[in-house]
Amino acid sequence: MGWAARALPGLDPHRVAQLDALPRQTCAPDLRLFHAGDLAQGFAIVLDGRVEVHLSSASGREILLYAIEPGQSCIQTTLGLMGDAPYSGTATTVTHCTLVMIPAALFHDLINTSSTFRDFVFRAFAARMGEVTALLEQVAFIRIQARLARALLDMETGGAIHATHAELAARIGTAREVISRQLERWTAAGILHTGRGHIDIHDRAELRTLAK
Repeated sequence: MGWAARALPGLDPHRVAQLDALPRQTCAPDLRLFHAGDLAQGFAIVLDGRVEVHLSSASGREILLYAIEPGQSCIQTTLGLMGDAPYSGTATTVTHCTLVMIPAALFHDLINTSSTFRDFVFRAFAARMGEVTALLEQVAFIRIQARLARALLDMETGGAIHATHAELAARIGTAREVISRQLERWTAAGILHTGRGHIDIHDRAELRTLAK
């Protein structure tokens, strides 16, 4: 069974064949898939790997808007294709990725003629909008300390987090200097230890308390 039948159960067999016939693209990590200001050329389906979409300010600060993993969608692309609007963010592969690009003309044809495909796009769009709304609520209403503690706990693998201060700043929507100062305080308190590109958690219980 090809990817289209798995992702879109109930889709017309002719349409499944059309989608499965599209070429797969293999992308290396740290590849820019689109930049702010570009126009959407097609609807990308991530079959394997992870892509992150960031928004950047004129001063160079970044915030991680969302990540795209298999089965998820890019609302920037959906808006671009349906509203003829340029991208406002930048998408970058984080890992090796396998993608299928549905050309714009085929995307619009499927949206107009296939309720199965249309429902797939709109459900994915609604789910992604919910995530973006939750991010905006965090940035607006939750303190930096709690946001950082939550991010560290979410990113932890075996007691360690492999990320730079800049990456953490982008993830929670603040400046790198703010992250550095907070991590220094927590290191002095014995909650964690920082190294080059990694952080080791020493007191997980206290970090959970800070995340509340």
